[in-house]
Amino acid sequence: MFDKVERILICKLKFYGDVLLITPVIASIQARYPHAKIDLLLYKDTRAILAADERINNFYLIEKKKGLLETIKNYISVRRQLKKNHYDLIVNLTEQWPIGALIASLRRPSIAFKRDKKQWNCLFTKVTPTAGTHIVEQNLSILKGLDFSESELKKEMLLCYRENDYQYLLTQLPALSTQKYVVIQPTARQSFKCWDDEKFAHVIDYLQQRGLHVYLTCGPAVQEQQQVARIAGLCQSPPDLTVAGKTTFLQLAALIDHAVLYIGVDSAPMHMAAALGTPQVCLFGATNYQQWKPWSDKAALIWAGDYHPMPTRAELDRSRKYLTWIPEHAVIDAIDTVLHDSNPVEGNETA
Repeated sequence: MFDKVERILICKLKFYGDVLLITPVIASIQARYPHAKIDLLLYKDTRAILAADERINNFYLIEKKKGLLETIKNYISVRRQLKKNHYDLIVNLTEQWPIGALIASLRRPSIAFKRDKKQWNCLFTKVTPTAGTHIVEQNLSILKGLDFSESELKKEMLLCYRENDYQYLLTQLPALSTQKYVVIQPTARQSFKCWDDEKFAHVIDYLQQRGLHVYLTCGPAVQEQQQVARIAGLCQSPPDLTVAGKTTFLQLAALIDHAVLYIGVDSAPMHMAAALGTPQVCLFGATNYQQWKPWSDKAALIWAGDYHPMPTRAELDRSRKYLTWIPEHAVIDAIDTVLHDSNPVEGNETA
């Protein structure tokens, strides 16, 4: 059924970090089918994180938060485009029923993760159970349903950016190429994943006392920019906010790639640092850190549950900051350990 494969569609409609976390699946499929064209079906905004990945033949994009009529038009348009491609294999890594129905309507060979709902399983040519602890392992387990051996699974993430992404940073930050610097992104899409502003400020003071330049970054949302401004205002010597909220994902990737250290919470830039191989310290609270921790051997993870009991998913209060239980000294100790182990000279030189 999946022997002659020349055109492949991989579907992942979720957030930026989730899309980056399927890159090992892309690498594994490309290694088995080196001459096949690989397309992606994503939410429109998440294309940005893989925009420079030359392994991708084409992106097909679903727009979020549209009215019902616009959503229907979008799905019909995307289906019409996908239908023309006559895929030899569709790999579905998403859970949305409308996407399952869209794939079924294409009437092409497909695979998805098995679920308890028979109606879901009937939408695909083949379903296979999810296996593994980390999300990367779970994503890769879909390929076991295609008889991939363990040795065929490529387990490294890949995040590509362009030379002009780094050059843009140099126009904004002329001293960047000669600095030893740390990137800190304290913000997250959900506030319950954030740490205390005062504690971040004290960590920034510590880093600057060590002679390291600190770039504070965030997304473009007003709330995030206000948060980093508050943190900067609490510091003895303010960190650099020049590019905070003003970079694309790939410009941020270039900044993280050349850093000696990344510090952040459970968010997409944490996964970006892991994909780039940048040493990092990450803070986790009331989320499943075993599933979502950085896929990297250069990461020190600090879990709030080691200092105070964390709620179950059902008990989670999204208005609370569970990371507040993490003490400053734990983060500073982790910074010292990671910087010692990585023994940075000029930062990462891979671009």
